[in-house]
Amino acid sequence: MEGNGGLSNFVQRCKPYIAMISLQFGYAGMNIITKVSLNRGMSHYVLVVYRHAFATAVIAPFALILERKVRPKITLPIFLQLFVLGLLGPVIDQNFYYAGLKFTSPTFSCAMSNMLPAMTFVMAVLCRMEKVDMKKVRCQAKVVGTVVTVAGAMFMTLYKGPIVEMVWSNYIHPHKNYAAENSGNSDKDWVKGSILLIIATLAWASFFILQAITMRRYPAHLSLTTIVCFLGTLQSIAVTFVMEHKPSAWTIGFDMNLLAAAYAGIVSSGIAYYVQGLVMQKRGPVFVTAFSPLMMIIVAIMGSFILAEKIFLGGIIGAVLIVAGLYSVLWGKYKEYKEKEVETIPEAIKSAGESGRMNTVMEETEEDNDIEMQKNQVSTTSTPADVKSFEPNKALA
Repeated sequence: MEGNGGLSNFVQRCKPYIAMISLQFGYAGMNIITKVSLNRGMSHYVLVVYRHAFATAVIAPFALILERKVRPKITLPIFLQLFVLGLLGPVIDQNFYYAGLKFTSPTFSCAMSNMLPAMTFVMAVLCRMEKVDMKKVRCQAKVVGTVVTVAGAMFMTLYKGPIVEMVWSNYIHPHKNYAAENSGNSDKDWVKGSILLIIATLAWASFFILQAITMRRYPAHLSLTTIVCFLGTLQSIAVTFVMEHKPSAWTIGFDMNLLAAAYAGIVSSGIAYYVQGLVMQKRGPVFVTAFSPLMMIIVAIMGSFILAEKIFLGGIIGAVLIVAGLYSVLWGKYKEYKEKEVETIPEAIKSAGESGRMNTVMEETEEDNDIEMQKNQVSTTSTPADVKSFEPNKALA
């Protein structure tokens, strides 16, 4: 029984890590599929609309059924927060990210987005969601890990180095090299794409912070995800009508464009928002964003398979730095989590001790009351007998 209990505790502790690592694989697949779709001419504005329409259609039934009894009322402040969430995530972040992805490459886009943990950590400190005490080792680990993670991403971006031939490179011959086709345009628009990706990452970090704040007042995760995706769809439609004037841009068939919209909507929006919300409620926004560097490594490997992207020595060195920084941040968050657990145990013991003392006092009071009641009963029952015994003695006298 003790072994089963220890195993169940281990599984419970591993769940947040497994969930976030799985999401990085989902995001990596989205980057590859979306890059192919954008290279084939699909508008990223239209892609954002279809993406969140799919996400809303998939998540809404679960929210209506599973949370019909626990869904809180939406007040005006909560609605405004949900509206801003729809603006930050679906509209600003994804439109700018897709535009930057179109001008650069999936690996480069993921490398730029690795600034997300650093931006989220700084915003969390400013919003007083994270406390930084540089005297503690765990805080030093989080700060150093954030700096190393960003340094690794920048190193990967700025230094390419020689091409590293993978084992599978000589055995895989894709029919079409999408990365090579747009290499000229990518070189010309590299700076523009970088700026767009930085703005997208800043909006995504703001989304995480506001989502953590909103969930305290609106804890229905599925309903929150559905509303954010629905509001994001409406806002994206308005933006698309302004930016896209060709009716043909809305055309979509049973092809890669449909796959990109459905995959991104169901996996990267619907499931991702819900899972991130659950993990964020337990571990905080910094823990959630600390896993984003893994996506870049996954995309680099998948890109070499599917898009025939070249992997450079600078990318490998940068990936090693990113993993080291990621481990440092996660170690600091783990130590912080353990300290919180240790702090809650004495409080629970203290409250239990206080309740135990109260119970003891109550028991002693009840015992005193019982004794008093017994004395009263004895006194009342003994009085008639004393009177009767006194009367014969009086008569004899």
